[in-house]
Amino acid sequence: MDHQRSVRISKYLAKHLRHEPQRIGITLDAQGWVPVTELIAAAARHGFPFSRAELAAVVAGNDKQRYALENDRIRANQGHSVRVDLGLPEAVPTGFLFHGTVTRHIAAIRQDGLRPMSRHAVHLSPDRETAARVGARRGKPLVLAVDAPAMYRAGHVFRVSANGVWLTERVPPEFLRFPG
Repeated sequence: MDHQRSVRISKYLAKHLRHEPQRIGITLDAQGWVPVTELIAAAARHGFPFSRAELAAVVAGNDKQRYALENDRIRANQGHSVRVDLGLPEAVPTGFLFHGTVTRHIAAIRQDGLRPMSRHAVHLSPDRETAARVGARRGKPLVLAVDAPAMYRAGHVFRVSANGVWLTERVPPEFLRFPG
């Protein structure tokens, strides 16, 4: 499968496994899973056919490991705007975590901190490089450091998705370190 086809399938999965399952007539269970056969059939009915082999290749080859495929079911690992409970246990951060953004959001972030916006959690990266790549999707990236251990001591809950993304409800501004 060529790279362009892989990207198209991945974007299709993101849209329907994270945000709009009802658009193609699938229903995610409480943990975000859907049977693979149901997903493939729904995609074909809606003019975007792909095979089980293509799906498996996209899941295995996704650089950010956005999807989990097990027991003939698939789900997105995080980033949902629809309500799901991924069943992730609480995790204890041992060092700073990072968030990639762009400068046009800095004034709001300085005032309100990081909020999940349309998602269910704020996404944090374990390293600056990953956060910079995330921020670069929207322009020139700006990486913020999050004093996650201090947040944890203050009672904030953290979880880690299957692909290593740290999740928390919000990051108040007093726990952020801005560059420069």
